Parts: sequence; structure tokens; C-alpha cells
Amino acid sequence: MNINALKQYKSVDLRATVATATPHQLIAMLFNGAQEALAKAAGAIERKDIGLRTAQINRATDIVINLKGTLNLETGGEIASRLDGLYDYMVRRLAEANRDNDEVKVREVRGLLTEIADGWSQIPAAEHNVTNP
Repeated sequence: MNINALKQYKSVDLRATVATATPHQLIAMLFNGAQEALAKAAGAIERKDIGLRTAQINRATDIVINLKGTLNLETGGEIASRLDGLYDYMVRRLAEANRDNDEVKVREVRGLLTEIADGWSQIPAAEHNVTNP
């Protein structure tokens, strides 16, 4: 199978997955996408691949901004407020990581996202229809 066919297959598969996913699953997919981008960014920093580093940090930043946009600050209470601030912090750290070519900052944000994603994954199925706080 050639590379273009494989990319097309993955794209169709992703669109189908997104189309049938619950809101809870979509948020989990965002966490996974950000973590994947940050892993690639860390590898790019190690290899001194500035273009890939920048692209992957920008991708992760966009995802974090989207996660922030899913928060319901009116009904989410203190949890939503704290996540809002934490997402702002992550965006700042990613900008610094990109500017400074700093793998430590990338790994810090990846660790924070992992903690949030772990908590998200432990929400009981009965509560999956509830939106992100």
C-alpha cells in the first residue's frame, strides 16, 4: 500500500470515528491527539528538527485551546475554572517551549494533559452525556 493510500485510509477512518463518537469520546480523542503531538515535538527537539517541532507544538496548542473552548464555566464551577487557568498555563508553556526549543516544557505539558486525561477516562459511563465542566 503506498503512503498516499494509507493517509487517505487513516483520514476516512478518523472521520468515521469522529462522526460516531460521543462528546466524552471526542474529548478523549483531543487529549490523545495533543499527547501524540507533544511526543512528536519532544522527538523533534532531540533531533533538532525545527520545522516538525514547530508544527507539532502548534498542533498541540490548537488542541489545548479547543479543550479550553469546551469548558462550561457557568455550570462547571471550580473544576471548570481551574481547568481554564491550567489550559492557559499550558498554552503559555508551549509558546515558551517553541521559542526556547525546550523539551522539558513540552514534557511538562504532556504530563499535565496525561493527568487530566486519566481523570477524564475514569468518569463513569452513566455520566458520559455530561459536557466538559
